[in-house]
Amino acid sequence: MTISMKKTGLAAAAATALLAIASPAFAQDAGVPAETQFILNSFSFLFSGAIVMFMAAGFAMLESGLVRTKNVTTILLKNISLFAIAGIMYYLIGYNLMYMDVSGWIGSLSLWSADDSAALAGDFSGGYSATSDWFFQMVFVATAASIVSGTVAERIKLWPFLIFVVVLTGVLYPITGAWTWGGGWLAEMGFSDFAGSTIVHSVGGWAALTGAIILGARKGKFGADGSVHPMPGSNLPLATLGTFILWLGWFGFNGGSQLAMGTGADVIAIANIYGNTTMAAAGGVVAAMLLTQILYKKVDLTMALNGALAGLVSITAAPDTPTIGSAIIIGAIGGLLVVIAVPLLDKLKIDDVVGAVSVHLVAGIWGTLAVPFTNDGASFGTQITGIVAMGAFTIVASSIVWLALKFTVGIRLSEEEEANGADATELGMEAYPEFGKGSQRF
Repeated sequence: MTISMKKTGLAAAAATALLAIASPAFAQDAGVPAETQFILNSFSFLFSGAIVMFMAAGFAMLESGLVRTKNVTTILLKNISLFAIAGIMYYLIGYNLMYMDVSGWIGSLSLWSADDSAALAGDFSGGYSATSDWFFQMVFVATAASIVSGTVAERIKLWPFLIFVVVLTGVLYPITGAWTWGGGWLAEMGFSDFAGSTIVHSVGGWAALTGAIILGARKGKFGADGSVHPMPGSNLPLATLGTFILWLGWFGFNGGSQLAMGTGADVIAIANIYGNTTMAAAGGVVAAMLLTQILYKKVDLTMALNGALAGLVSITAAPDTPTIGSAIIIGAIGGLLVVIAVPLLDKLKIDDVVGAVSVHLVAGIWGTLAVPFTNDGASFGTQITGIVAMGAFTIVASSIVWLALKFTVGIRLSEEEEANGADATELGMEAYPEFGKGSQRF
C-alpha cells in the first residue's frame, strides 16, 4: 500500500468514527465490556509489576556502584537473594496477612492461592485476575528490603541479613500494609498513601535505620574527634545507571497503583501519574545540585542521584492529584531534604552507605505529609498518625529482630573480615578479579 493510499484510508476511517460518535447507537455501545476491562486491568498489573521488578536491577546497580570494590559481589548477591526471599515469603504468609480478612490490625495467617474460577466461568466482575494482583503486590515488598540492604552494606554478615529479610517481608511489612492498603484501622481513619511513600519507603527506611544503629558504623568511617572520613564508591557510572533504572521502574510503581486501566478515565489518571512522577524526580535532581553548589561550591553526583530518588519517593504518596508544577516543587523539597539529611546522619555517627535512610525515610515522611496540599480528602492529623504508628511499630519490631540476631548468631563481620571485604571472606570471589591483588596480566 502506498503512502497516499494510507492517508486516504485514515481519512475515511476518521470520518466513519466521527459519524459513529455522533450516532445514538454508538453512545449506547460506548461502555467497555467487563471482559475487556478484566483484560486491561490484569495487563496493567502484570506490565507495571514487571517494570517494578526491574527496579531490583536498579537497586543492585546503585548499591554496587556506591560500595567499595571489595564488597560489590556480596551486595549483588544480597539484591538477587532478597528479591527471591521476598517473593517466597509473600506467597507463604505475606499477601494473606496483608489483604485477607483484615480485622483492623492484621489479616489471615494462611497460604495464598489464586481463585479465578468466576472469571473462567464467564463472570468478570472481579475486575482482574487473582495472580496478576498478587504479582503486582509482591514486587513491592522487595523494595522495602532493598532499602535496608544499601544502608547496612559492607559490614553485615550475609545470612543474618537474609534472616531479617524473611521477617521483614513475611511479617513486618504485611502488618503495616494491612493497616492501610488492606483496609485496616488507618485506612478507616482516612490515611492516604497512594503508592507507598510511608507504607513501602518509610517502613524500609525505619528498618534500615534501626539496623544501622544496632550494627554500628564501618571501621574508619568516623574519627575519634567526630570527623567523617569519606569512603567513595567503586563505580559511579553503575550508580548512575541504577538510578535511571529505578526512575524507569517508578512509572510502574506509581502508575500501576492506579489499580485499573479499563476505562479512559483510568488511562488519563495513569498518564498524569507518569508526568508527575518524572517531573518530581527532575525537581529533586535540580534542587540537590543547586544546594550542593551553594553549600560546598561544587556539585556532587551522588547527591544528584539521591535527589532524583528523593523526588520519586516524595511524589509516591500522591502522584495522582498534583499538577506538574506542584509535583516539581514536591520533588524539589525532597531533593533539598536529602542534601541536608545525609551530613546530619554523619554528624550523628549513623553510617548509611548509600544514603537510603535520607532518601526513603526522610523523603517518604515528607511526601506523606505533603498529600493534603494537593488532596482535599486528606488531613495532616491523619497523615501524621499513620507516619508515627508505622514508624513506631517498625522501629520496635525491627529492633527486636536485629538484637535477637546480634546476640545469637551475630550480625557483624569481624574487623579482619571487614578489612578484607565481604566478597573475599563470605563468598571467596571478587567482582573485578583482574584488578585484585593476585591478578596477572597476560
